[in-house]
Amino acid sequence: MGTMGVVLSTTSYGDHEDPYPSLSDYHDYEPQLEFDDTELSSATSVQDIPEILPESPDYLESPVSDGTIEENFEAELGSAMGEDDEVALHNTFTDEDDFSDIARHNIVDIIGDDTYGRKVIVVSACKLPGNKVFNHDKFLRYLKHTLDQYVEQDYSLVYFHHGLNSKNKPPISWIYSAYKELDRKYKKNLKALYLVHPTNFIRVVYNVFKPAISAKFGRKVQYVNYLHELQKDLHLSQLPIPEVVQKHDQHLMSKVKKPVSPNGTTVVKPTPTHQFGVSLQYIKQHNQGDPIPPVLKNCITFLDHPDALETEGLFRRSSSAATVKSVQQRFNKGEQLQFNLEGDVHTAAVIIKTFLRELQEPLMTFELYDDMLNFQKLSKNERVPTIKQMVLERLPEDNYLVLKFLVNFLVKVMERCDLNKMTSSNLAVVFGPNLVWPRGGQMSLYAIAPINTFTETLLANHHIIFVV
Repeated sequence: MGTMGVVLSTTSYGDHEDPYPSLSDYHDYEPQLEFDDTELSSATSVQDIPEILPESPDYLESPVSDGTIEENFEAELGSAMGEDDEVALHNTFTDEDDFSDIARHNIVDIIGDDTYGRKVIVVSACKLPGNKVFNHDKFLRYLKHTLDQYVEQDYSLVYFHHGLNSKNKPPISWIYSAYKELDRKYKKNLKALYLVHPTNFIRVVYNVFKPAISAKFGRKVQYVNYLHELQKDLHLSQLPIPEVVQKHDQHLMSKVKKPVSPNGTTVVKPTPTHQFGVSLQYIKQHNQGDPIPPVLKNCITFLDHPDALETEGLFRRSSSAATVKSVQQRFNKGEQLQFNLEGDVHTAAVIIKTFLRELQEPLMTFELYDDMLNFQKLSKNERVPTIKQMVLERLPEDNYLVLKFLVNFLVKVMERCDLNKMTSSNLAVVFGPNLVWPRGGQMSLYAIAPINTFTETLLANHHIIFVV
C-alpha cells in the first residue's frame, strides 16, 4: 500500500528512462526492497527527495490541488446507504463479495471533511496482515468498493506508510493490478494525497511508475515527514492515527534538533465574534441571544437563490484553500460577507460544512452518537418516530433550532435535485459525518452507514419530524 499515490493515473508523463523493460514485465520482476520502517529515510524534507518529485517548479509551489472544479461532472452522483440498507457496513455486501474478513482489520477509514470541505479517506499500512493469511486481490476489490461511495465528490486520501514490512508488503504484481484498476474514475476528484512517513520504498516504486504518472497528478501528492505537518490541511485530532504510527512519529520528533509543537498549532483565545471552533452557546451569548450563528445565516441566505440551488454538485465540491481560510478569518472578525454568484457558490457551501465540523460539540451532540450507530437495527416503521423523539426531546433547544434552520434549507436543495444532483441520499453522504462524531473525533468506517441512513431519513421525513 506504499503506492497509493502512484497507481491512480494512466496518463503518460513523458519520455523518461525506464529502469524496467515494460509494465507488462512487472509481474515477473520482484525487487528485493528493504522495508524496515523503524527509521525514516535520510531525507528530512520534500526538497531532500529529488528523485520523487517531477522537475516542474509548479509542483514544488503547490503540492495540494487548488480545488478548481473539473469539467464533465458525472450525471450520476454517489449515494448514501438508504432505507434498503438494513445491516452494518461489513454485512452489506453480496455473498460473492463478502468483505467482512477484510473490513475487520480497519485498514481503510472514512472521516469527516478536511479544512477545505473534502471527505478524507485514511489507509494504514500497519494494519495489513501478513501475506500468508491476507488476500490482497480481495483487498483491492474492497478498496474500490469503499472508494466508489465517495469518488464522485472531492476527497483527500491519507496514507500512513509506517508499518509496511517484508511480511505484509503487497507483491509487485498486486501493485501493477492496482495501477491498472484504480483509473481516472478514482483520481479525477482526488484533490490531495498525503504520504505520511515516506521511506525509500516510496522512492523506488515512484521511479518504477514514473513514466505513466502525469504532472497534474504529481501536483496532488504531498510527502509528510511528521504528523504535525498535516495540521494545516486536516483536523488532526479527528484522524484515526494508529498508535504505532504515533509512537514512530514521536521517535522521529525526538531526533529533531529544533523543538516543534506536537500538533503544529498554538491555542488562540476566541474573540466575542469568533464562530469557528467554539460552541453554539458561545456564539449565542455573543449574538444578542440569537441561536442561529451569523455564518450559517450569511451562507444560507446567499445560497438560497435559484442560480446557487441549481448548481450541479452543490456541497460535493471543494474550494480554494486560501479562500476558505480567508473567509473563516473574516467571519471570526465579525464581518458580514457579500458572496458572488459567479464564483462563490462552492466556497459558501464549504464554509457551512466546515462550521459544522469545527463545532466544539457536534450539532447532534455526543450523547446521541451511540443511538445513531444503532439506527439501522430499527425496523422501517420505528425509524421516523425514533428520529422525532431524538430531535424533539433529546436535542438541546438551540441545537434543535439550528438543525431545523439547516434542514429547511437542505429541503430546498433536494427540491432541485434534477439539476444539482443532490438527493436526500447524496446530501446524507455529505452532511452525516459533519452532524455527529464520537468524543475524540475519530469515527470508524462502520459508523458511516448508520449515520448516513439516519441523516437521509431525517431529510426525507423533515415534514413529519420538525414542529412547524
